[in-house]
Amino acid sequence: MTDRITWIGALDPTLRTFDVILKTANGTTYNSYIVRGSDGVAVIDTVKEAFVSEFLAKLTQVARYDELTHLVLNHLEPDHTGAVAALLERAPHLRIHVSTRGLQVLRGLLKGDFDRYDIHAVTTGDMVSLGDLTLRFFTTPYVHWPDTQCTFVEEQSVLFTCDFLGCHFCDERLFNDAVGDFRFSFEYYFDHIMRPFRRHVVEALDLIEPLNAQVIAPGHGPILRSHPGSYIQHYRRLVTSRLMRETGEEKTLLIFYVSAYGATEQMAQAVCAGASDIENVRVSLFDLQGGELLPFVDLIEEADGLVFGTPTINGDAVRTVWDLLSNLVDIDTTGKVGAAFGSYGWSGEAVPMIEARLRGLKMRVPEDGLRIRMYPQADEEESCRAFGRRLAQHLVGRMPPKEIDMSELFAAEN
Repeated sequence: MTDRITWIGALDPTLRTFDVILKTANGTTYNSYIVRGSDGVAVIDTVKEAFVSEFLAKLTQVARYDELTHLVLNHLEPDHTGAVAALLERAPHLRIHVSTRGLQVLRGLLKGDFDRYDIHAVTTGDMVSLGDLTLRFFTTPYVHWPDTQCTFVEEQSVLFTCDFLGCHFCDERLFNDAVGDFRFSFEYYFDHIMRPFRRHVVEALDLIEPLNAQVIAPGHGPILRSHPGSYIQHYRRLVTSRLMRETGEEKTLLIFYVSAYGATEQMAQAVCAGASDIENVRVSLFDLQGGELLPFVDLIEEADGLVFGTPTINGDAVRTVWDLLSNLVDIDTTGKVGAAFGSYGWSGEAVPMIEARLRGLKMRVPEDGLRIRMYPQADEEESCRAFGRRLAQHLVGRMPPKEIDMSELFAAEN
């Protein structure tokens, strides 16, 4: 990589599924690095356990165990720490550097041997000298684990980012200006790994962008030595709301529904009409039976409020609604306003079931779900419109405070 930094990772070209959830058409790499200073040699991350022998063979081609001084673990997931035990067996004198939140994971990894080793917690601004080279640490939590950090070799302008700015793409040519076209893999990795932590990605970008690194060395995929800043800018585009220029200060409310015989659709239209009465709220209504689900995920990610309408069929919400909700694990829904409504014939379980899922997604559910038996009558349609108005008012912070009946409160406490 440079006259002082060497890649000692492993290639895994036949891998086709990673961590159960990701497809890897081109396999992946487990990137590990040696940094040699005038007064110290550091190992940056290791590899998956299945590749320990390959890792150690590469390491010993460029360094002796007794001259290693530091081990930096930027992230402690098993695909990056699988060789730690084998390395420490051969070099127990190593000083280990992890983030503060990484300590507990490392303790679990090393079990009873944890106290045998020289382990140091580091945070943003901490530095380690290798003589004429300096390792500088930056805490970047939730990209994509709480323990994640980046390490910068200042004198060489090389930034080690582990999972951040990486991808699953295996090519023995290693460098982004030499490998095949990995754009799809780069964005696919972002969508499935980084996207749920979008606001943390922004914080990490703010921290590392001023470094103007000349090489970005991630834990998976190509090493970015050609125009590395363009990949940071691409991440900027991926995390920036596309609706911001259109909506300005408006809040966005999305209403999704499935209707078996038209009753829930009637409710959905009334909820939409009510919400549209409130200024500065942009309301959209979608029939889930009329479109593919994945494009809705992009809309949901940038929306402020989400409402789901479903009839109760066989004691449950309809599958289409569940399918859409299951896709939301790839985005951050924390703090969004959520609500549910629907018609029913007998029992009406669907609405509270959807509400429970919304709370599980860490959404705010300020209104009890609205259920109507069979088709809504005129007064019930007005209840739907009022429901929509209240949800929109929650979005813009104009919901009047609730009046508390003290006698009811006293009765509830007793």
